[in-house]
Amino acid sequence: MTESAPGHFPQQVGIDAYGNGGFRFAEMSHRGSLLCLPGGMLGWSVTTAAEITLQSLAPVLDSAGDIDVLMIGLGHDIAGLAPEIRAALRAQGIIVEAITTGSAVRTYNVLLAEHRAVAAALIAVDKVR
Repeated sequence: MTESAPGHFPQQVGIDAYGNGGFRFAEMSHRGSLLCLPGGMLGWSVTTAAEITLQSLAPVLDSAGDIDVLMIGLGHDIAGLAPEIRAALRAQGIIVEAITTGSAVRTYNVLLAEHRAVAAALIAVDKVR
């Protein structure tokens, strides 16, 4: 498969595997965190839940018209999202679920297979639990 730009795969696809600091999808391996959006898969510079900001989620907000549900994978631990992030997503009509990365990957794959308007913001983890 070819990539259209560094860190970008031009279509939204399911995640085949995660762990070892990245993700596998579309017969490719991506190292680091990942945004799965209706317009494609993008590398995401976020490495901890504390780094999730409105700025880091700007690509999600830019695609808000095509997203009903956003799965946020927070790594291994669940942390609260800042109220302003939840409010901004809610204002765009996006339901947000912030859970562990493994749970977010599984739920994202199910919703995508059901042809739901889903997106995911996934923090990479080293070990699968």
